[in-house]
Amino acid sequence: MNILKQEFTIIGSGIAGLYAALKLAEQNKKVLLITKSSLSESNTRYAQGGIAGVLPENKLDSVDLHVKDTLKAGAGLSNKEMAEFISEKSASVINDLINYGLPFDRDKNNNLCFGLEGAHSVKRILHSGGDVTGKNMETILHNLVQNNPNISIKRYTNAVELLVNSDNTCNGLIIYDENSNCYEAIISNAVIIATGGAGQVYSNTTNPKIATGDGIAIAYKAGATIQDMEFIQFHPTALCQNQDGTRFLISEAVRGEGAILKNKNNEIFTYKYDNRGDLAPRDIVTRAIFWELEKTKAKQVYLDTSPIPEDKTKQRFPGIIKTCKENNIDFINTLVPVSPAAHYLMGGIKVNKEGHTSINNLFAIGETSCTSLHGANRLASNSLLECIVIANEVAAFINNTDFKNIEINDIIESHPEIDNIIQKYSTNKLEKTLNLFELTVKLKDTMWHNAGIVRSKEKLATALDDIKELKTKFNKNFKCANEEEYEFRNLLILAELIVKSALLRKESRGAHFRDDYPQQNSIAKHSYIQKGFRYKCQEI
Repeated sequence: MNILKQEFTIIGSGIAGLYAALKLAEQNKKVLLITKSSLSESNTRYAQGGIAGVLPENKLDSVDLHVKDTLKAGAGLSNKEMAEFISEKSASVINDLINYGLPFDRDKNNNLCFGLEGAHSVKRILHSGGDVTGKNMETILHNLVQNNPNISIKRYTNAVELLVNSDNTCNGLIIYDENSNCYEAIISNAVIIATGGAGQVYSNTTNPKIATGDGIAIAYKAGATIQDMEFIQFHPTALCQNQDGTRFLISEAVRGEGAILKNKNNEIFTYKYDNRGDLAPRDIVTRAIFWELEKTKAKQVYLDTSPIPEDKTKQRFPGIIKTCKENNIDFINTLVPVSPAAHYLMGGIKVNKEGHTSINNLFAIGETSCTSLHGANRLASNSLLECIVIANEVAAFINNTDFKNIEINDIIESHPEIDNIIQKYSTNKLEKTLNLFELTVKLKDTMWHNAGIVRSKEKLATALDDIKELKTKFNKNFKCANEEEYEFRNLLILAELIVKSALLRKESRGAHFRDDYPQQNSIAKHSYIQKGFRYKCQEI
């Protein structure tokens, strides 16, 4: 096995990973960026609504108002200091994106356009190209990354295990190249995990096929503290057609511009569940749809876009119109069939505002991390903002810290536990390849039906039994035969973390709803998981 030395390593090529890489490279740090697909494939690419931000020119908005909205949506689990910190930094990072060349939409007077989304009290969402903000953001950043001589890129490469020594310090990682079927060990001064979410653990998701929770899984296996895994945000409006394992998202911004949800009887229904109607927080709208579908025995509800002026719809949502047309749906003149799908993970690897995990020299940013900004229910369009702000803070910390320049021989000679891991992956023993189709379908189905939008002890116990059975059939906790098996291994880990956390939380809060514990507890607690230790809830 090749053993390579790299100053700093980033796993993941979404906006968080790309931005951090740029900020490090601009200070002459040498960065290795690892991505298991092409450089442009990530959850960021599919972000439609935009990025929340408090800018001076938006006179109706303020940091205090943004923080208030964030805390309210977070249902008692959002950290106020973190919300204030990220909101205060929003104008700076958004201006940085503009300086990088990101073309935010402007009106005829060249003023920035601000959109409205659910649970925001004022218009504060900046968007680019109407509804392709994430794609434009990622395109700008990945072009800059590709052209930066301080950044090297390994594409179609999986991070399969972290190299953590007995001093609880990360010294690098093991990577697997799918094309060559070869492993390499990367010795690194620090590792940043930016691998995104885990929506593919559910049968219905807006996440691309790569969203298999890889970063959280390898961090958990290495002993990092994982937080609030029970909080999965289900987006209320995904197009009712599944393509290549994912469902196309119909942005919340569509309802922000005036579109209305209707049931199969053409009735407006969300106001029956909350007086904010279609613009209530996502968890409330999602459950409203869930219960309406049960009540009407339907498989979908409908989005009526007729209240939005046609020229406004064409200007604001060109990407959605195009995708709907490709699926033989007239987005402007017909009712659009939608239903909920798994969308965003509020939990993840526990970090502080500088991205530190509980393992030394291991950082995490973006959806794979948990800063406690989102709490129990993410406020729409706060995710891209969090990605950029925390990525910037991680890079600033690394740039201003004198990291010990570790060498390959020193690490191997000083830490036999690291050498043991490397030797395990160096074996020539061929692993038997498994047919994972039925196992994957079983996992995703049990998570959707038993650990999805509405949960109970009985359902969660069923999911846990199914996961245990699947683990026995898979029986690969360590070295796998290919990328597909590593992804399934990671999905099994994520599923178990979600279910056990959901069983532990005996209340309903934010995106976590249990019909056997429908009330919210008076004391808000975070849930924590660490390998080898008991699951626990701890008061905030």
